[in-house]
Amino acid sequence: MTGPRRIVCLTEEPTETLYALGQQDRIVGISGFTVRPPQARRDKPKVSAFTSAKVEEILALQPDLAIGFSDIQADIAAELIRRGVEVWIANHRSVAGILDYIRRLGALVGVAARADAYAGELQRGLDAIAAQAARLPRRPRVYVEEWDEPIITGIQWGAELVEIAGGIDVFPELSREPLARARILADGAPVIARDPEIIIGSWCGKKFRPERVAARPGWAAIQAVRDGELHEIKSPLILQPGPAALTDGVQAIAAIIQRWAQRHA
Repeated sequence: MTGPRRIVCLTEEPTETLYALGQQDRIVGISGFTVRPPQARRDKPKVSAFTSAKVEEILALQPDLAIGFSDIQADIAAELIRRGVEVWIANHRSVAGILDYIRRLGALVGVAARADAYAGELQRGLDAIAAQAARLPRRPRVYVEEWDEPIITGIQWGAELVEIAGGIDVFPELSREPLARARILADGAPVIARDPEIIIGSWCGKKFRPERVAARPGWAAIQAVRDGELHEIKSPLILQPGPAALTDGVQAIAAIIQRWAQRHA
């Protein structure tokens, strides 16, 4: 075995990736939000959330690497570094970035060829979905909501998955913003103005409530609300920048768009 042997995964995507690459024995601790794969939640101690971590419990596991994601985990990373733990905070934001992340993580643990093959498999799956979407007679306008209070939308890989699946993301300019606070809408007026035909709710860590969305002031005028096209996709499927988003996540988006297309044929 080469590379780090005792890895703490502070988010779900390194856990899912390492399991997919057959390297799960390296994992000694995971995020409490991990649901994929199910055996990880059963087998591995849960030592972090997204914005907080049980630092003493992590140290007791004697990790030689901790892997996290984004500026939101900067404080956790800094504390672990001060305590002598090597930390990798990834910040990939696009579909291409997710594929590159898988390759980099695979190389880090000595299975570069396997990771490259896995990334290629994921890319072929995306290509197949895009080919199916290319046959749609019309692409619907799609709004994806990541949080409700405040309203947050437009994460880059989510917008890209919508496009791959055959939709038109209604806030393409927000997908270029790297930080969540730059993707907050002050109110719902911009959504009303862009009149999506499909609304997808993926509220991080809590159940999407379509009836509450439909009852927002002025939202009855939105095409998706008038047609009852409000759908939930669980956040682990599309808000984790890892394999789930490129498999079950994009497939769920594509299924919603394909059903919409059949109803509007």
